[in-house]
Amino acid sequence: MNNLIKTNKVPMGQKIAFGFGMLANQMFPAILGIFMVVLVEDLGFSGWMWSLVFLFPRIFDAFLDPIMGFISDNTKSKWGRRRQYVLIGGILMGLAYIFMWQLYKADGVEYNFWYFFLWSLVFYLGLTIFSVPYVAMGYEMSDDFHERTNIMAISQWIGQWAWVIAPLFWIIMYDENWFPSADVAVRELAIWVAIPCAICAIVPAIFIDSKSTLNENYEPLNSANIGNSLKKIYDSFHEAFKIKDFRKLCGATFLIFNAFNTVAALTFFVIVYKLFNGDAGASGIWVSMFGCLGALGTTFIVIPTVAWMSKKIGKKKAFMLSQAISLVGYVMLYFLFIPGKPWMYIIALPFFSFGIGSLFTIMMSMTADVIDIDEINTGKRREGIFGAIYWWMVKVGYGIAGALSGVIITVVGFNPDLVTLDQQSAVDGLHGFFCFFPMVGTIIAMIVMWKYSITEEKAKEIKAILTKRKNENKLEN
Repeated sequence: MNNLIKTNKVPMGQKIAFGFGMLANQMFPAILGIFMVVLVEDLGFSGWMWSLVFLFPRIFDAFLDPIMGFISDNTKSKWGRRRQYVLIGGILMGLAYIFMWQLYKADGVEYNFWYFFLWSLVFYLGLTIFSVPYVAMGYEMSDDFHERTNIMAISQWIGQWAWVIAPLFWIIMYDENWFPSADVAVRELAIWVAIPCAICAIVPAIFIDSKSTLNENYEPLNSANIGNSLKKIYDSFHEAFKIKDFRKLCGATFLIFNAFNTVAALTFFVIVYKLFNGDAGASGIWVSMFGCLGALGTTFIVIPTVAWMSKKIGKKKAFMLSQAISLVGYVMLYFLFIPGKPWMYIIALPFFSFGIGSLFTIMMSMTADVIDIDEINTGKRREGIFGAIYWWMVKVGYGIAGALSGVIITVVGFNPDLVTLDQQSAVDGLHGFFCFFPMVGTIIAMIVMWKYSITEEKAKEIKAILTKRKNENKLEN
């Protein structure tokens, strides 16, 4: 049986090409989140307008993901199943991003709201067309247990630069030496963001190899079959969630990622009010530095370390150890947020970064392993569907995290119009949630993953079964 196993190593150039796609996949939403502050601060959007443009396009995106996954998995083309969609989606994202931010205060709040809202739907349509096939492309690049981790580690390393660069836009947008106002800034910066990001997005479509699928036995994709296709999408969801290990991956990711994002929205308030008594001007670069230094720690410490640990002790143990280190970091943040000494929190960042920084490197590699089990069960390769389900969990949870941030602010009674001295207990409450809420999510996620069962040995057995089945099918044909 060992003779049937063929290691699928991927050239470094293709891994880097896949990583450029990840940079676009993370840079667009990273800077979008920063630009959106302008809608309220500078263009006068009301609370309900903010909520609608924040939430509805993401729900629209989450709804389209499984449909796009089904379409991508069943595309018959001489270019394969993914590349054409990555190309089209990347171009559409770039164009929509530019048009979306061409907002002028003189046009009025209502006009700007509807203009932004409609263009944001086009942007998220492009994001879906790009991201679902793109993620699936990464899952199918290799069938080797460790090579999958290498692919995801390199892509996440390149993608992390989005989170190093994005916080710097806080400084640029509100510096009068750069732009007279933030609304002028986003109009111009959107162009400089969109063009290089769109180019990065289409790199995988150009440089990653794929084979023709013209002769594959896939589900038909036509308007007459749309009702049946929707049922098959539901059936695919059901079949995917029958796999216990996949449920564990989705659940653990949901808990860690969204517990982190719930408090990430509080970073500005915790730093300004805990460390600088509510004086945003005095906080200087320390809000931006928190994000930049955390991302740099992930890039140069976390991702290389996690990739190494995964090979030495296995993916599950690497996940458990990484999350345990992050728990230490959260505790350190609680004690190192010292008023007047903002540099102290830097000590905690490398430990803190292990939680969210290692998550997708390991989980995306594990998801590729789970897809092999699905192929044994169904005889189909459905990277698109599994990628869509996994990221659907992330996106829906992201919306929930945004709502929970507001709940925490309400529960502690925080008022951004007051200085720390007038609401010390509220600021301390925010700080406590900031450090300990993610710890709860992380601990529950570790319990969920405790009995995750796909080891390297089991993955090799699965691969051998699939290789034998493919060889038998070739002989029969």
